[in-house]
Amino acid sequence: MKIAMIINSSSGLYNFRKDLIQRMIADGHEVIALTPLEGRTDQLEEIGVRLINTEIDRRGLNPLHDISLYRQYRKILKKEKPDFAVTYTIKPNVYGGVACRMSRISYAGNITGLGTAFESSGLLRKVATIMNKVALKKAKCVFFENAENRDLFVNEGIISKNQAVLLNGAGVNLEHFSYQSYPTDDNGIRFLFMGRVMKEKGIDELFSAMQRLRDDGENCSLDLLGSFEEKYEEQIKQYEKDGWLRFHGYQSDVRPYIADSHCFVLPSYHEGMANTNLESAATGRPVITTNIPGCKEAVVDGKSGFLCAVRNANDLCKKMKQFIALSQDKREQMGKAGRNHMENVFDKRKVVAETVKHIY
Repeated sequence: MKIAMIINSSSGLYNFRKDLIQRMIADGHEVIALTPLEGRTDQLEEIGVRLINTEIDRRGLNPLHDISLYRQYRKILKKEKPDFAVTYTIKPNVYGGVACRMSRISYAGNITGLGTAFESSGLLRKVATIMNKVALKKAKCVFFENAENRDLFVNEGIISKNQAVLLNGAGVNLEHFSYQSYPTDDNGIRFLFMGRVMKEKGIDELFSAMQRLRDDGENCSLDLLGSFEEKYEEQIKQYEKDGWLRFHGYQSDVRPYIADSHCFVLPSYHEGMANTNLESAATGRPVITTNIPGCKEAVVDGKSGFLCAVRNANDLCKKMKQFIALSQDKREQMGKAGRNHMENVFDKRKVVAETVKHIY
């Protein structure tokens, strides 16, 4: 088979779907990727993917840009004639799904998170519902990373119950993210955040909690990995000057930073399945994250980390302070419990095996 993967980021394709791609190629299938070529392209080509550049405005709402994206997909699909297509993320799901449907190509969608449209209750949500219904109506199946997202799509009539397939996220590669010995706390507790520095990731609550902890005399700091929106630039510079924040920017290999940390913190508002939670837990680090679909699944509350209320800096601060108060041995035990949870539930090999069952 020739299998087309339609996605909004070549880096994301490599980081989270590499194992799936390698499995499909090992099974004798050709894999092409319709994606913007903004990163990890050499690595994708090395594992055997043929890349086709597609321009996409990931966060914009310009209908002319979106029509152009749909036309790109139709043109490429007409030329390539894949036997099957797999779409990921919001715009590829919608416009790639419609393009596959109109081209009579069998396809599967992946709901890796609902985004802000489904968080609202007005016109934007209605439009998103209609567009997803049109795009996914003829999909062979639709993969979900948490049960709540699946139930919403089924209950809203966007897809049928028979189309829905629940996966344990994208899974985590337990060899790549191997268990690392737990660090000492001689220089204080090092919290870690990885991801885009933006409001929806709970960054305002995290900054607020860190300031309160420092004001209370807690010996802790925060390492920050990822790109940020311009409005946070001055804040980050000030917190670095204050001495409790270390900003490292985007890192292609996050493993050394996880290994150096004592606890990973992700106070996100919404997720499909937060891979950073899984990667940190697999490394043996306790996780503090919000009690929402896509985050809570990664934590056995009180055993491998703590769950906090969403959009609540007070509760986040309380859980971070609760973690600081633990003994070194207890923190290490939490990390090991997280690793065991990843091995039992989120092993990427199991997720890949379940995925290919529905593709071919």
